[in-house]
Amino acid sequence: MFFDFPYINQLIFIVGEITIILYFGMFLLSLIVVFIAFYSIEKKHFYFPRLTKSGLVLTEGMVKAICKLFSLDDQELVAFSIRLRNHMNARDFSEIPVTQRAIFLPQCLRNCECPANLTPEGLVCKRCGKCEVGTHIGMFEDLGYRVWICPGSTLIKRMVKKYKPKAIIGVGCHMEVKEGLEMADKLGLIAMGVITLKDGCVETLVNWNSVMEIASIGLEKENAVDEVNSQVL
Repeated sequence: MFFDFPYINQLIFIVGEITIILYFGMFLLSLIVVFIAFYSIEKKHFYFPRLTKSGLVLTEGMVKAICKLFSLDDQELVAFSIRLRNHMNARDFSEIPVTQRAIFLPQCLRNCECPANLTPEGLVCKRCGKCEVGTHIGMFEDLGYRVWICPGSTLIKRMVKKYKPKAIIGVGCHMEVKEGLEMADKLGLIAMGVITLKDGCVETLVNWNSVMEIASIGLEKENAVDEVNSQVL
């Protein structure tokens, strides 16, 4: 016989034991990540950010299952993971010149009677005054940003490929921002996210002050450098 069945049974038993140990380890890691995340939310401070971020990515499915098991709000956990990524990316984001940054806004922020035209580069705002989008686009563009209104995530990929920004700000609902940040990681971009104040497909809301706060990161330092250079010249 080519196979010694007792050895095969022993091998299967060992593989089974290893699988159980790995599963238990993942479950234990998930519990630790959930505890750290919700403790951080309660204390409004990021504890062990690198461990927490890696753990949330590695054990996402099990973390969601634990949240359901203990009746915890997994949406709150998604919001926390976005804030955590923003916290960890803020320093690198501040180093990117504003001319190499971009902002992607969701089309759901516009008024239901929006007259904007859909083009290959997204919706073109006509600044009609029916919503706040046009006003804030102008403010961001005055800072030096490129701004797009997106009908879908494929536009982001196209514009990144065409214009090659090094840093982006994405606005959207919980899952849109989460998936956008993950996509940005794969594209090698520094990304920051802002969650809308309510979910939906029409006339959603965002805290524009939060978007502007993120958009302004590093600009004071950049302006100071420009002033020094102008004085030297």
